[in-house]
Amino acid sequence: QVQLVESGGGLVQAGGSLRLSCVASGRTVSLYTMGWFRQAPGKEREFVGSIILSGGRTVYADSLKGRFTISRDNAKNTVYLQMNSLRPEDTAVYYCAAGDYVSFNYWGQGTQVTVSS
Repeated sequence: QVQLVESGGGLVQAGGSLRLSCVASGRTVSLYTMGWFRQAPGKEREFVGSIILSGGRTVYADSLKGRFTISRDNAKNTVYLQMNSLRPEDTAVYYCAAGDYVSFNYWGQGTQVTVSS
């Protein structure tokens, strides 16, 4: 089993930056990818981006428009989501996820990001 714990959420003003962290524990050797999703109240959960742990290749939702960056520290079993130029519409609960080649099997508890105007 794998456990994921997010941190770093909070309140930030529009235009600001925030970095989220996700620490994985358990059988992390089984993981192929880790990523981030977000969900605002009344909306569907949406894909933000992901990273391939072995080589660091990243994939992002087109809507990010270059504002978000995912990185990882494999030695620490940690992935990060650097969010820049934040907008009120970025307000959501952000979830860390991890999984194998075809799916995300594990999910964190989520961390709230609120962007004020």
